[in-house]
Amino acid sequence: FAHYQTGINFDKYDDILTDVSGINPPPAILTFEEANLPETLNRNISKAGYVKLTPVQKYSIPIVLAKRDLMACAQTGSGKTAAFLLPILAHMMRDGVAPHSLDLQEPEAIIVAPTRELINQIFLDARKFAYGTCIKPVVVYGGTQTFHSLRQIYQGCNILCATPGRLIDIIKREKIGLTKLRYLVLDEADRMLDMGFGPDMKVLVNSPGMPSKEDRQTLMFSATFPERIQSLAKEFLKSDYLFVVVGQVGGACSDVEQIIIPVGQHGKKDKLVEILQGLGIERTMVFVKTKKRADYLTTLLCQENVLATSIHGDRLQKEREEALADFRFGKCNVLVATNVAARGLDIENVQHVIIYDLSDNIEEYVHRIGRTGRCGNVGKAITFFDTDDNEDRTVARSLVKVLSDAQQEVPAWLEEVAFSASGTFSSIGSTFASVDSRRGVSHVPGGHAQSAFATAEDDASWD
Repeated sequence: FAHYQTGINFDKYDDILTDVSGINPPPAILTFEEANLPETLNRNISKAGYVKLTPVQKYSIPIVLAKRDLMACAQTGSGKTAAFLLPILAHMMRDGVAPHSLDLQEPEAIIVAPTRELINQIFLDARKFAYGTCIKPVVVYGGTQTFHSLRQIYQGCNILCATPGRLIDIIKREKIGLTKLRYLVLDEADRMLDMGFGPDMKVLVNSPGMPSKEDRQTLMFSATFPERIQSLAKEFLKSDYLFVVVGQVGGACSDVEQIIIPVGQHGKKDKLVEILQGLGIERTMVFVKTKKRADYLTTLLCQENVLATSIHGDRLQKEREEALADFRFGKCNVLVATNVAARGLDIENVQHVIIYDLSDNIEEYVHRIGRTGRCGNVGKAITFFDTDDNEDRTVARSLVKVLSDAQQEVPAWLEEVAFSASGTFSSIGSTFASVDSRRGVSHVPGGHAQSAFATAEDDASWD
Protein backbone atom coordinates (compact mmCIF):
# COMPACT_ATOMS: atom_id res chain seq x y z
CA PHE A 1 0.00 0.00 0.00
CA ALA A 2 1.29 3.43 -0.92
CA HIS A 3 1.15 5.57 2.21
CA TYR A 4 0.46 9.22 1.44
CA GLN A 5 2.30 11.75 3.58
CA THR A 6 0.25 14.78 4.55
CA GLY A 7 1.97 18.09 5.18
CA ILE A 8 2.36 20.41 8.14
CA ASN A 9 -0.63 22.50 7.00
CA PHE A 10 -3.07 19.58 6.61
CA ASP A 11 -5.06 20.66 9.68
CA LYS A 12 -5.67 24.04 8.02
CA TYR A 13 -8.29 22.26 5.91
CA ASP A 14 -10.55 22.49 8.99
CA ASP A 15 -10.65 26.26 8.52
CA ILE A 16 -11.74 26.18 4.87
CA LEU A 17 -15.31 27.31 4.28
CA THR A 18 -17.61 25.00 2.36
CA ASP A 19 -20.86 25.71 0.56
CA VAL A 20 -23.49 23.21 -0.56
CA SER A 21 -26.31 24.28 -2.87
CA GLY A 22 -29.32 22.28 -3.94
CA ILE A 23 -32.36 20.65 -2.40
CA ASN A 24 -32.14 18.60 0.83
CA PRO A 25 -28.44 17.72 0.95
CA PRO A 26 -27.50 15.05 3.49
CA PRO A 27 -25.54 16.24 6.52
CA ALA A 28 -21.78 16.19 6.25
CA ILE A 29 -19.63 13.83 8.30
CA LEU A 30 -16.63 14.50 10.51
CA THR A 31 -14.89 11.12 10.50
CA PHE A 32 -14.54 8.00 8.39
CA GLU A 33 -16.39 6.12 11.13
CA GLU A 34 -19.51 8.25 10.61
CA ALA A 35 -19.69 7.08 7.00
CA ASN A 36 -20.39 3.50 8.17
CA LEU A 37 -18.20 2.05 5.45
CA PRO A 38 -17.68 -1.73 5.18
CA GLU A 39 -14.97 -3.08 7.45
CA THR A 40 -12.75 -4.24 4.58
CA LEU A 41 -12.86 -0.76 3.08
CA ASN A 42 -12.04 0.81 6.45
CA ARG A 43 -9.01 -1.46 6.78
CA ASN A 44 -7.77 -0.44 3.35
CA ILE A 45 -8.28 3.24 4.19
CA SER A 46 -6.20 2.77 7.31
CA LYS A 47 -3.47 0.86 5.45
CA ALA A 48 -3.26 3.71 2.95
CA GLY A 49 -2.56 6.14 5.78
CA TYR A 50 -5.86 8.02 5.64
CA VAL A 51 -6.71 9.26 9.13
CA LYS A 52 -8.66 12.48 8.70
CA LEU A 53 -11.25 13.58 6.16
CA THR A 54 -10.63 16.61 3.97
CA PRO A 55 -13.53 19.07 3.44
CA VAL A 56 -14.45 17.74 0.00
CA GLN A 57 -14.60 14.24 1.49
CA LYS A 58 -16.71 15.34 4.48
CA TYR A 59 -19.41 16.68 2.18
CA SER A 60 -19.12 14.51 -0.93
CA ILE A 61 -18.99 11.06 0.67
CA PRO A 62 -22.45 11.32 2.31
CA ILE A 63 -23.89 12.85 -0.87
CA VAL A 64 -22.66 9.93 -2.98
CA LEU A 65 -23.78 7.44 -0.34
CA ALA A 66 -27.24 9.06 -0.54
CA LYS A 67 -27.18 8.32 -4.30
CA ARG A 68 -27.43 11.98 -5.29
CA ASP A 69 -25.83 13.45 -8.39
CA LEU A 70 -22.96 15.78 -7.57
CA MET A 71 -20.82 18.54 -8.99
CA ALA A 72 -17.90 19.09 -6.59
CA CYS A 73 -15.36 21.86 -6.87
CA ALA A 74 -12.31 21.87 -4.61
CA GLN A 75 -8.76 23.10 -4.84
CA THR A 76 -6.13 20.83 -6.30
CA GLY A 77 -4.60 18.25 -3.98
CA SER A 78 -7.59 18.16 -1.62
CA GLY A 79 -8.60 14.49 -1.82
CA LYS A 80 -11.24 14.51 -4.56
CA THR A 81 -10.39 11.00 -5.82
CA ALA A 82 -11.14 9.32 -2.49
CA ALA A 83 -14.28 11.46 -2.20
CA PHE A 84 -15.91 9.51 -5.03
CA LEU A 85 -14.10 6.17 -4.89
CA LEU A 86 -14.88 5.36 -1.26
CA PRO A 87 -18.69 5.72 -1.39
CA ILE A 88 -18.90 3.97 -4.77
CA LEU A 89 -16.90 1.03 -3.42
CA ALA A 90 -19.01 1.00 -0.26
CA HIS A 91 -22.21 0.66 -2.30
CA MET A 92 -20.70 -2.07 -4.48
CA MET A 93 -19.45 -4.04 -1.47
CA ARG A 94 -22.86 -3.90 0.20
CA ASP A 95 -24.95 -4.54 -2.90
CA GLY A 96 -22.62 -7.16 -4.34
CA VAL A 97 -21.33 -7.35 -7.89
CA ALA A 98 -22.89 -9.70 -10.39
CA PRO A 99 -20.79 -12.34 -12.18
CA HIS A 100 -20.22 -11.50 -15.81
CA SER A 101 -19.83 -13.66 -18.87
CA LEU A 102 -16.39 -13.98 -20.41
CA ASP A 103 -17.57 -12.51 -23.70
CA LEU A 104 -19.15 -9.32 -22.39
CA GLN A 105 -18.13 -7.47 -19.26
CA GLU A 106 -20.66 -5.04 -17.84
CA PRO A 107 -19.03 -2.62 -15.39
CA GLU A 108 -21.09 -1.09 -12.61
CA ALA A 109 -18.95 2.07 -12.61
CA ILE A 110 -17.13 4.01 -15.31
CA ILE A 111 -14.62 6.71 -14.37
CA VAL A 112 -13.35 8.97 -17.15
CA ALA A 113 -10.38 11.35 -16.97
CA PRO A 114 -8.61 13.34 -19.70
CA THR A 115 -5.06 11.97 -19.50
CA ARG A 116 -3.45 8.56 -19.32
CA GLU A 117 -1.38 9.50 -16.30
CA LEU A 118 -4.36 10.72 -14.30
CA ILE A 119 -6.63 7.79 -15.12
CA ASN A 120 -3.88 5.34 -14.19
CA GLN A 121 -3.46 7.13 -10.87
CA ILE A 122 -7.21 6.83 -10.21
CA PHE A 123 -7.05 3.12 -11.10
CA LEU A 124 -4.21 2.54 -8.64
CA ASP A 125 -6.26 4.21 -5.90
CA ALA A 126 -9.32 2.12 -6.81
CA ARG A 127 -7.27 -1.09 -6.72
CA LYS A 128 -5.79 -0.09 -3.37
CA PHE A 129 -9.18 0.60 -1.77
CA ALA A 130 -10.76 -2.53 -3.33
CA TYR A 131 -7.98 -4.81 -2.06
CA GLY A 132 -9.30 -8.03 -0.56
CA THR A 133 -12.74 -7.72 -2.18
CA CYS A 134 -14.28 -9.27 -5.28
CA ILE A 135 -14.46 -5.87 -6.99
CA LYS A 136 -12.13 -5.64 -9.98
CA PRO A 137 -10.99 -2.23 -11.23
CA VAL A 138 -9.50 -2.10 -14.75
CA VAL A 139 -7.74 0.75 -16.55
CA VAL A 140 -7.66 1.34 -20.32
CA TYR A 141 -6.13 4.22 -22.24
CA GLY A 142 -4.62 5.11 -25.58
CA GLY A 143 -0.98 4.53 -26.39
CA THR A 144 -1.27 0.80 -25.72
CA GLN A 145 -2.51 -1.86 -28.11
CA THR A 146 -6.26 -2.40 -28.05
CA PHE A 147 -5.97 -6.15 -27.53
CA HIS A 148 -4.09 -5.50 -24.29
CA SER A 149 -6.98 -3.34 -23.02
CA LEU A 150 -9.51 -5.99 -24.02
CA ARG A 151 -7.54 -8.74 -22.31
CA GLN A 152 -7.61 -6.74 -19.07
CA ILE A 153 -11.37 -6.26 -19.36
CA TYR A 154 -12.08 -9.92 -20.16
CA GLN A 155 -10.44 -10.93 -16.88
CA GLY A 156 -13.27 -9.18 -15.04
CA CYS A 157 -14.28 -5.54 -14.79
CA ASN A 158 -16.51 -3.91 -12.18
CA ILE A 159 -14.94 -0.44 -12.25
CA LEU A 160 -13.66 0.73 -15.63
CA CYS A 161 -11.19 3.63 -15.50
CA ALA A 162 -10.65 5.04 -18.98
CA THR A 163 -9.58 7.95 -21.13
CA PRO A 164 -12.28 9.14 -23.55
CA GLY A 165 -10.91 7.91 -26.88
CA ARG A 166 -10.13 4.35 -25.79
CA LEU A 167 -13.43 4.10 -23.91
CA ILE A 168 -15.49 5.12 -26.95
CA ASP A 169 -13.49 2.72 -29.14
CA ILE A 170 -14.22 -0.22 -26.83
CA ILE A 171 -17.90 0.67 -26.61
CA LYS A 172 -18.21 0.93 -30.40
CA ARG A 173 -16.55 -2.49 -30.71
CA GLU A 174 -19.27 -3.78 -28.37
CA LYS A 175 -16.66 -5.21 -26.01
CA ILE A 176 -18.41 -3.93 -22.88
CA GLY A 177 -22.07 -3.63 -21.98
CA LEU A 178 -23.54 -0.58 -20.30
CA THR A 179 -26.90 -1.86 -19.10
CA LYS A 180 -25.65 -2.55 -15.55
CA LEU A 181 -23.89 0.79 -15.17
CA ARG A 182 -24.81 2.54 -11.91
CA TYR A 183 -22.10 5.19 -11.58
CA LEU A 184 -20.58 7.58 -14.11
CA VAL A 185 -17.72 9.76 -12.86
CA LEU A 186 -16.06 12.57 -14.79
CA ASP A 187 -12.80 13.63 -13.13
CA GLU A 188 -11.36 16.99 -14.18
CA ALA A 189 -14.89 17.49 -15.47
CA ASP A 190 -14.29 21.00 -16.75
CA ARG A 191 -11.87 19.56 -19.27
CA MET A 192 -14.01 16.51 -19.98
CA LEU A 193 -16.89 18.73 -21.08
CA ASP A 194 -14.74 21.23 -22.95
CA MET A 195 -11.39 21.33 -24.75
CA GLY A 196 -12.33 18.75 -27.38
CA PHE A 197 -13.67 15.99 -25.12
CA GLY A 198 -17.28 17.20 -25.07
CA PRO A 199 -18.35 15.27 -28.21
CA ASP A 200 -16.88 12.04 -26.78
CA MET A 201 -18.87 12.49 -23.59
CA LYS A 202 -22.08 12.98 -25.57
CA VAL A 203 -21.33 9.81 -27.55
CA LEU A 204 -20.78 8.00 -24.25
CA VAL A 205 -24.08 8.97 -22.62
CA ASN A 206 -25.99 8.27 -25.84
CA SER A 207 -24.40 4.85 -26.42
CA PRO A 208 -26.70 1.80 -26.69
CA GLY A 209 -27.55 0.43 -23.27
CA MET A 210 -26.34 3.49 -21.35
CA PRO A 211 -28.85 4.20 -18.56
CA SER A 212 -30.44 7.63 -18.75
CA LYS A 213 -29.28 10.26 -16.31
CA GLU A 214 -32.40 9.51 -14.25
CA ASP A 215 -31.34 5.85 -13.93
CA ARG A 216 -27.68 6.31 -13.07
CA GLN A 217 -25.68 8.37 -10.59
CA THR A 218 -23.43 10.96 -12.22
CA LEU A 219 -20.57 12.60 -10.33
CA MET A 220 -18.34 15.43 -11.55
CA PHE A 221 -15.19 16.63 -9.81
CA SER A 222 -12.73 19.36 -10.68
CA ALA A 223 -10.73 22.27 -9.30
CA THR A 224 -12.50 24.71 -11.62
CA PHE A 225 -16.11 24.92 -12.79
CA PRO A 226 -16.64 28.00 -14.98
CA GLU A 227 -20.26 28.88 -15.65
CA ARG A 228 -20.08 27.66 -19.25
CA ILE A 229 -19.04 24.21 -17.98
CA GLN A 230 -21.90 24.16 -15.48
CA SER A 231 -24.28 24.82 -18.35
CA LEU A 232 -22.87 21.88 -20.32
CA ALA A 233 -22.91 19.64 -17.25
CA LYS A 234 -26.67 19.95 -16.81
CA GLU A 235 -27.14 17.66 -19.82
CA PHE A 236 -25.51 14.85 -17.82
CA LEU A 237 -26.91 15.45 -14.33
CA LYS A 238 -30.32 15.04 -12.73
CA SER A 239 -32.06 18.35 -12.18
CA ASP A 240 -31.73 18.06 -8.38
CA TYR A 241 -27.95 17.60 -8.37
CA LEU A 242 -26.00 19.05 -5.48
CA PHE A 243 -23.16 21.53 -5.89
CA VAL A 244 -20.33 21.43 -3.36
CA VAL A 245 -17.75 24.20 -3.24
CA VAL A 246 -14.73 23.93 -0.97
CA GLY A 247 -12.76 27.11 -0.44
CA GLN A 248 -12.67 29.69 -3.18
CA VAL A 249 -14.03 28.15 -6.37
CA GLY A 250 -11.19 27.64 -8.77
CA GLY A 251 -8.93 29.40 -6.32
CA ALA A 252 -5.29 28.64 -5.80
CA CYS A 253 -4.24 26.79 -2.68
CA SER A 254 -2.97 29.19 -0.01
CA ASP A 255 -0.25 26.66 0.86
CA VAL A 256 1.43 27.57 -2.43
CA GLU A 257 3.63 30.67 -2.36
CA GLN A 258 3.10 32.36 -5.73
CA ILE A 259 5.86 34.52 -7.20
CA ILE A 260 5.47 36.35 -10.51
CA ILE A 261 8.71 37.39 -12.24
CA PRO A 262 8.81 39.85 -15.16
CA VAL A 263 11.05 38.31 -17.82
CA GLY A 264 11.10 38.59 -21.60
CA GLN A 265 11.17 35.64 -23.99
CA HIS A 266 14.91 35.94 -24.58
CA GLY A 267 15.71 35.97 -20.88
CA LYS A 268 13.64 32.96 -19.85
CA LYS A 269 16.22 30.24 -20.53
CA ASP A 270 18.95 31.88 -18.45
CA LYS A 271 16.51 32.68 -15.65
CA LEU A 272 15.28 29.08 -15.58
CA VAL A 273 18.80 27.67 -15.35
CA GLU A 274 19.68 30.19 -12.63
CA ILE A 275 16.65 29.24 -10.52
CA LEU A 276 17.05 25.49 -10.93
CA GLN A 277 20.75 25.53 -10.15
CA GLY A 278 19.92 27.48 -7.00
CA LEU A 279 17.29 24.93 -5.96
CA GLY A 280 19.72 22.02 -6.13
CA ILE A 281 17.99 18.65 -5.78
CA GLU A 282 14.55 19.97 -4.81
CA ARG A 283 11.81 18.36 -6.91
CA THR A 284 10.51 20.84 -9.51
CA MET A 285 8.00 20.79 -12.36
CA VAL A 286 8.43 23.20 -15.29
CA PHE A 287 5.45 23.91 -17.54
CA VAL A 288 5.78 25.01 -21.17
CA LYS A 289 3.36 25.51 -24.07
CA THR A 290 4.87 23.25 -26.74
CA LYS A 291 6.26 19.74 -26.99
CA LYS A 292 9.27 21.03 -28.93
CA ARG A 293 10.13 23.48 -26.17
CA ALA A 294 9.79 20.76 -23.53
CA ASP A 295 12.40 18.63 -25.26
CA TYR A 296 14.66 21.62 -25.98
CA LEU A 297 14.67 22.80 -22.37
CA THR A 298 15.25 19.28 -21.08
CA THR A 299 18.34 18.97 -23.27
CA LEU A 300 19.53 22.44 -22.23
CA LEU A 301 19.11 21.67 -18.54
CA CYS A 302 20.98 18.39 -18.81
CA GLN A 303 23.84 20.26 -20.49
CA GLU A 304 23.84 22.59 -17.49
CA ASN A 305 24.11 19.58 -15.13
CA VAL A 306 20.47 19.77 -14.04
CA LEU A 307 18.94 16.29 -14.02
CA ALA A 308 15.76 16.70 -16.09
CA THR A 309 13.28 14.67 -18.09
CA SER A 310 10.16 15.59 -20.08
CA ILE A 311 6.60 14.43 -20.55
CA HIS A 312 4.34 15.37 -23.46
CA GLY A 313 2.00 13.87 -26.03
CA ASP A 314 4.58 12.96 -28.67
CA ARG A 315 6.48 10.67 -26.32
CA LEU A 316 5.56 6.99 -26.40
CA GLN A 317 3.46 5.76 -23.51
CA LYS A 318 6.40 3.74 -22.20
CA GLU A 319 8.61 6.84 -22.34
CA ARG A 320 6.01 8.89 -20.48
CA GLU A 321 5.73 6.27 -17.76
CA GLU A 322 9.52 6.07 -17.46
CA ALA A 323 9.79 9.87 -17.20
CA LEU A 324 7.19 9.95 -14.43
CA ALA A 325 8.93 7.11 -12.60
CA ASP A 326 12.32 8.84 -12.88
CA PHE A 327 10.77 11.99 -11.41
CA ARG A 328 8.78 10.23 -8.68
CA PHE A 329 11.74 8.21 -7.44
CA GLY A 330 14.37 10.94 -7.64
CA LYS A 331 16.43 9.85 -10.63
CA CYS A 332 15.58 13.23 -12.16
CA ASN A 333 14.63 16.17 -9.96
CA VAL A 334 13.15 18.31 -12.76
CA LEU A 335 10.17 17.35 -14.95
CA VAL A 336 9.48 19.59 -17.96
CA ALA A 337 5.88 19.15 -19.03
CA THR A 338 3.16 20.38 -21.33
CA ASN A 339 -0.50 20.42 -20.27
CA VAL A 340 -0.62 16.61 -20.16
CA ALA A 341 0.85 16.69 -16.64
CA ALA A 342 -0.87 19.83 -15.40
CA ARG A 343 -4.04 18.21 -14.11
CA GLY A 344 -4.69 15.76 -11.36
CA LEU A 345 -1.29 14.11 -11.06
CA ASP A 346 -0.41 13.58 -7.42
CA ILE A 347 3.36 13.32 -7.05
CA GLU A 348 4.64 13.56 -3.52
CA ASN A 349 7.08 16.23 -2.40
CA VAL A 350 7.00 18.50 -5.43
CA GLN A 351 8.47 21.57 -3.76
CA HIS A 352 8.43 23.91 -6.74
CA VAL A 353 6.49 24.65 -9.91
CA ILE A 354 7.90 26.97 -12.56
CA ILE A 355 5.51 28.23 -15.22
CA TYR A 356 7.86 29.00 -18.09
CA ASP A 357 5.01 29.80 -20.49
CA LEU A 358 1.97 31.38 -18.88
CA SER A 359 -1.33 30.04 -20.18
CA ASP A 360 -3.93 32.55 -21.37
CA ASN A 361 -6.50 30.53 -19.39
CA ILE A 362 -6.51 31.31 -15.67
CA GLU A 363 -8.02 27.90 -14.85
CA GLU A 364 -4.93 26.27 -16.39
CA TYR A 365 -2.73 28.45 -14.20
CA VAL A 366 -4.55 27.19 -11.10
CA HIS A 367 -4.18 23.57 -12.21
CA ARG A 368 -0.48 23.99 -12.94
CA ILE A 369 0.50 25.54 -9.63
CA GLY A 370 -1.64 22.88 -7.95
CA ARG A 371 1.06 20.29 -8.59
CA THR A 372 2.72 21.58 -5.43
CA GLY A 373 1.24 22.40 -2.02
CA ARG A 374 -0.87 19.22 -1.95
CA CYS A 375 -2.57 17.67 1.10
CA GLY A 376 -1.30 20.35 3.46
CA ASN A 377 2.27 20.36 2.17
CA VAL A 378 3.73 23.76 1.35
CA GLY A 379 5.14 24.65 -2.04
CA LYS A 380 6.30 27.49 -4.24
CA ALA A 381 5.17 28.45 -7.74
CA ILE A 382 7.27 30.80 -9.87
CA THR A 383 5.71 32.24 -13.02
CA PHE A 384 7.54 33.99 -15.85
CA PHE A 385 5.48 36.95 -17.09
CA ASP A 386 6.44 38.67 -20.33
CA THR A 387 5.07 42.21 -20.10
CA ASP A 388 5.44 42.59 -23.87
CA ASP A 389 3.45 39.44 -24.65
CA ASN A 390 -0.20 40.12 -25.45
CA GLU A 391 -1.33 36.69 -24.19
CA ASP A 392 0.36 37.24 -20.84
CA ARG A 393 -1.15 40.71 -20.55
CA THR A 394 -4.60 39.31 -21.32
CA VAL A 395 -4.57 37.17 -18.18
CA ALA A 396 -3.05 39.84 -15.91
CA ARG A 397 -6.32 40.96 -14.31
CA SER A 398 -7.40 37.42 -13.46
CA LEU A 399 -3.92 36.64 -12.16
CA VAL A 400 -4.07 39.61 -9.77
CA LYS A 401 -7.38 38.31 -8.39
CA VAL A 402 -6.05 34.76 -7.90
CA LEU A 403 -3.06 36.14 -6.01
CA SER A 404 -5.23 38.40 -3.87
CA ASP A 405 -7.72 35.65 -3.03
CA ALA A 406 -4.88 33.38 -1.89
CA GLN A 407 -3.42 36.16 0.32
CA GLN A 408 -0.34 36.45 -1.89
CA GLU A 409 1.69 39.57 -2.55
CA VAL A 410 0.72 41.30 -5.81
CA PRO A 411 3.69 43.11 -7.39
CA ALA A 412 3.04 46.77 -8.19
CA TRP A 413 4.22 46.30 -11.77
CA LEU A 414 1.64 43.51 -12.27
CA GLU A 415 -1.15 45.71 -10.94
CA GLU A 416 -0.12 48.37 -13.47
CA VAL A 417 -0.18 45.83 -16.30
CA ALA A 418 -3.58 44.57 -15.15
CA PHE A 419 -4.95 48.11 -14.98
CA SER A 420 -3.91 48.83 -18.55
CA ALA A 421 -4.72 45.38 -19.95
CA SER A 422 -7.60 44.97 -22.38
CA GLY A 423 -8.14 41.30 -21.59
CA THR A 424 -11.17 39.77 -20.01
CA PHE A 425 -11.54 39.25 -16.30
CA SER A 426 -12.25 35.79 -14.94
CA SER A 427 -14.68 35.46 -12.06
CA ILE A 428 -12.53 32.70 -10.62
CA GLY A 429 -12.48 32.93 -6.87
CA SER A 430 -15.89 34.56 -6.74
CA THR A 431 -17.99 34.44 -3.58
CA PHE A 432 -19.97 31.31 -2.80
CA ALA A 433 -23.37 32.87 -3.41
CA SER A 434 -22.62 33.34 -7.11
CA VAL A 435 -20.89 30.03 -7.79
CA ASP A 436 -23.75 27.67 -8.62
CA SER A 437 -25.08 28.99 -11.94
CA ARG A 438 -28.61 27.73 -11.24
CA ARG A 439 -31.01 30.52 -10.38
CA GLY A 440 -33.22 30.28 -7.33
CA VAL A 441 -31.17 27.51 -5.69
CA SER A 442 -30.59 27.80 -1.96
CA HIS A 443 -27.04 28.47 -0.81
CA VAL A 444 -26.05 28.07 2.79
CA PRO A 445 -22.35 28.52 3.56
CA GLY A 446 -20.60 25.83 5.54
CA GLY A 447 -17.48 26.30 7.58
CA HIS A 448 -18.22 26.65 11.26
CA ALA A 449 -21.97 27.21 10.93
CA GLN A 450 -24.30 24.36 11.84
CA SER A 451 -27.02 24.00 9.21
CA ALA A 452 -28.96 21.52 7.16
CA PHE A 453 -26.58 22.23 4.32
CA ALA A 454 -23.18 22.14 5.97
CA THR A 455 -22.39 20.68 9.36
CA ALA A 456 -18.94 19.18 9.30
CA GLU A 457 -16.65 22.08 10.07
CA ASP A 458 -17.35 22.49 13.76
CA ASP A 459 -14.47 20.28 14.85
CA ALA A 460 -11.45 19.65 14.01
CA SER A 461 -5.05 13.88 -24.13
CA TRP A 462 -4.35 12.70 -24.79
CA ASP A 463 -5.90 9.43 -25.80
